[in-house]
Amino acid sequence: MSEGGVAWTVYDADKMTQREIYGAVLSELGDRHPEIVGLSADLAKSTKIGVFGDKFPDRFFNVGIAEQNLFGMAAGLAKAGLVPFVSTFSAFASMRACEFLRTDICYQNLNCKIIATHGGTSFGQAGSTHHSTEDISIVRAFANLTVIVPADAIETANAVRACMDVDGPVYIRIGRGFEPRVYESEDYGFEIGKAVEMCPGTDITVIGTGVSVYHAVEAAKLLKEDDGLSVRVINLHTIKPIDEEIILKAVEDTRRIVTFEDHNVIGGLGTAVADVIAASGKGCAFEKVGLPDVYSIIGYPEDIQNYYGIDCDGIMAKVREVMGRDFEADEDWEDEV
Repeated sequence: MSEGGVAWTVYDADKMTQREIYGAVLSELGDRHPEIVGLSADLAKSTKIGVFGDKFPDRFFNVGIAEQNLFGMAAGLAKAGLVPFVSTFSAFASMRACEFLRTDICYQNLNCKIIATHGGTSFGQAGSTHHSTEDISIVRAFANLTVIVPADAIETANAVRACMDVDGPVYIRIGRGFEPRVYESEDYGFEIGKAVEMCPGTDITVIGTGVSVYHAVEAAKLLKEDDGLSVRVINLHTIKPIDEEIILKAVEDTRRIVTFEDHNVIGGLGTAVADVIAASGKGCAFEKVGLPDVYSIIGYPEDIQNYYGIDCDGIMAKVREVMGRDFEADEDWEDEV
């Protein structure tokens, strides 16, 4: 446990979801930051911000099932010098309250922290209304907004702490729960805007965010054992601002890039990475994998991830496919700029 951290260990993290660790970290931050207030739209228990509300009842506001009011109130509290943490499902934060997030909060560059739970297809059995497979595309287009997608509960703790150092709006997208643990401890050098290389590799680079990072790491191990492939894995936990340096280094070193995300392939992680590569003028074999511009099937998250090829099996199959392509790795970049 780092100084000022919450009272749990990596062994507890196996039993705590991203949401539960978020609630614990926010409560600890509340002790040191009296300016923090919490807001919920009748989802305090589901999003775990209720832990903060129980500890600081005078600093917690439940606005009822009224997400637009939720974001409007948060903007007003921020204008008064407080630091609102807003918790609701990511589908509601990015779509039902979209205009209020954009105009009330981002346009004014207010110091609000949006913790958007149940991201992607993590609430799979709840159906299409509760899937959030467009939110990254929506929110990364908002000026002034920092967008973070932690890989697991430990990274969620780091992201929630780090967002306090950002003087402006932050959108942190986490899952419903049951996301597998990726990190052994908090001390791996988390920094907003700086991706993490999870596995070294020279043949191909897999870039993931959120739950896909775990699957990518597992796939890299199996591909090394079964195929002798050297697969670099990058956890791009910050979608905006994006770490251009680590992406372009991967292009130069491996010349093959594949992205995986629990999100529509339009506008999300893959698009953000493709923008960086295209702007550089450097060519590579590139593919983005996620939901293929459809509304997701309904089912358990692990079944949905398998169906769309964003789990370990899907990543292994896609890496083998891309490695099998006829691609000339020309070392001379001059004609490509």
